[in-house]
Amino acid sequence: MLNGTPASDGIGIGRVMVIEENSLDYTPKTVTDTEAELQRFKNAVKIFCDNTAAQAELLKKSAGEKEAEILEGHIQMIKDPYLAGEIEKLISDGQCAEAALEHMCDMFITMFSSADDELTQQRASDVKDIKTGILSILLGVKEVKISAAPKGTVIVAKELTPSMTAGINNENIVGIVTETGGKTSHSAILARALEIPAVLSVNNAVSQLSAGEQVIVDGTEGSVISSPDETLIEKYTKKRNEYLRERRELENYRGKKTMSASGEEYELFCNIGTPEDALNAIDSNGEGVGLFRTEFLFMDRNSLPDEDEQFSAYKKAALILKGKPLIIRTLDIGGDKDLPYLGLKKEENPFMGFRAVRYCLKNRETFKTQIRAILRASAFGDIKIMFPLVTTVEEVREGKQLVEEVKKELSQNGIQFDENIKIGIMTETASAAVIADILAKECDFFSIGTNDLTGYTMACDRGNNDVSYLYSALQPSVLRLIRHIIECGNKNGIPVGMCGEAAANPMMIPLLISFGITEFSVSAPSVLKVRKIISTWTKEEADKTAEKVMSLSSEKEIYNYLKTVI
Repeated sequence: MLNGTPASDGIGIGRVMVIEENSLDYTPKTVTDTEAELQRFKNAVKIFCDNTAAQAELLKKSAGEKEAEILEGHIQMIKDPYLAGEIEKLISDGQCAEAALEHMCDMFITMFSSADDELTQQRASDVKDIKTGILSILLGVKEVKISAAPKGTVIVAKELTPSMTAGINNENIVGIVTETGGKTSHSAILARALEIPAVLSVNNAVSQLSAGEQVIVDGTEGSVISSPDETLIEKYTKKRNEYLRERRELENYRGKKTMSASGEEYELFCNIGTPEDALNAIDSNGEGVGLFRTEFLFMDRNSLPDEDEQFSAYKKAALILKGKPLIIRTLDIGGDKDLPYLGLKKEENPFMGFRAVRYCLKNRETFKTQIRAILRASAFGDIKIMFPLVTTVEEVREGKQLVEEVKKELSQNGIQFDENIKIGIMTETASAAVIADILAKECDFFSIGTNDLTGYTMACDRGNNDVSYLYSALQPSVLRLIRHIIECGNKNGIPVGMCGEAAANPMMIPLLISFGITEFSVSAPSVLKVRKIISTWTKEEADKTAEKVMSLSSEKEIYNYLKTVI
C-alpha cells in the first residue's frame, strides 16, 4: 500500500496509465539576432495562449466555468506586462528564449512556493505549467495528452497540470495518483470538480506503479493499493457504493441552517483567495466568507495595486455574496512571501520576521490604501476588516487608529462607507492566544488561524519532514490555547470563528462546539460535510468528549480516543 495526501474523495478501481514526462532539457546559448529570438518567443506565447484557450473551452464542458478560469488565468499571467516584459528584456540582452523564460518563471516559482498558505503556494504550479507549456513549444516537444485513455483508467503522473487535466474524460478516468500536490493544488481542485478520486504527493508513484497494473485509489483516506486480490476489490467496491450513498445524503443539508443536534446555531463560512472564489462559496451553500486572503492582488506584478484596483476586487466579492458576511484579511506579506518590487531584505527566519501587520504598520501609506479600498467596498456589502499575525495590543490599536484616519478622509470627500465596520484579528500566534482577554476588549471578533497557531506553538515547520510529526492542532498545548481564545471572546461578548484547516476536521468539531465557538470557516467543498457533522452532536455529548480529551496528556492519546467516538 502506498500513502499520500487525500485530495478528492471517493474510491476508484482501475488499471494504471503512467504519464511519462518528456525531457525539456536544452543547452543555454547566447543569441546575436535578438529581434529574431524575441519573435520566436512571441510566437511561442501566441501558440501557448491559443492552445490554452482551447483547453479552457474543453474544461468548461467537463468541469465547469470556474475550473476553466484556472487555465484562463495562465493566459493572463504570461501576458502580464511585468513577466513578459522582463523575459523580453533578458532576450534583448542576449539570452535565448528558453533561458529567459526559465529564469523569470523560476523566480516566481520560488517566491510562491515559500508562502505559508497553500492557496498562494498553488500559484507556483500555475507558473510551472506555463513554463512547461512554452518550453515544450520552443523545443518542439509534444505535450502529453490523456484524452484517449480507455474506460477504467487510473492516471499516474509525477505532476498533473491543469492543461493535462483539461483533456480528461471523467467517464473513463476512475482515479488520479501524483507525486506532487496538496489539497488546495489545482490538480486537487480539478479532480474534485470532475468527481474523480485522487491521492497526491505519493512518493515515487511513477516508479512503484506499473502500466496496466490494477490498483485501488482511496481518495478519502489517501491510500493506493496495487494488485489487490478479489477480497480487497469486493471490500472497496462496497466502500465506493457507501461513499456515493453518503454524497447523495449530503445534499439533504443544502439550504439548511448549521445547527447542532441540541439546537445551537453556528455560522458556516468559506475561505477564499480571489473575488471569483466567492462564487464557490455561494455554490457550496456557504453562509458567507470568513477569510478573504488579499495577497493575490499583490502577486504577479511589478508595483503595488492602486486603490481603485483593490476596491473593484473587494466590491466584486461583496456583490457576489449579496449581503452575506465578508471578512477581508489585510495584506499578509513580507518575509516568507517576498515580492521583488517591495525590496524587502532577506531574513534568516522570515516566519518570525517582518511580515503581515508588522510590515503594514511600518508602511502606512500602503496600508491606508488597502483600508481605503476596503472601506469604500463596505458600502456594497457586509464587510469586516481582519488584521493578521497580531502579537500585541499596540498593533490592534494602531491599526484601528489608521482605520479612523481613513474614515475621516473619506467623509471629508463625501465617499460612502460603513461607518460601523467591524474590526477583528487573526489569533494565530501564541502571544495573541495568551493575551486574548486583553485583545478581546479591543476587537469586534476573533478568527483562529490554526495553521500558524499550531506551528508557532509547537515551534515546528510543517514543511520540514523531520519535525512535521509535531504539527497537529490536537496537541494538548494547542487545544488549551484554542479553548482560552474562545473563552475570552465569549466573556467579552465577541464572536469567535476558526478559519484554519482544523475547522473542517471531524475530530475538532465536537471540541469546538464544547469550547463555545460561534463560526466555522472552511473550504467550499467541505461546507455540507461540516454542516452534517455539526448536526450529529449535542452540546452535552460534545462537553463530555472535550472533558475527556482535555484530561489526556499527549496528542497520540487524544487522537486515539477521538478515533473511538467520531
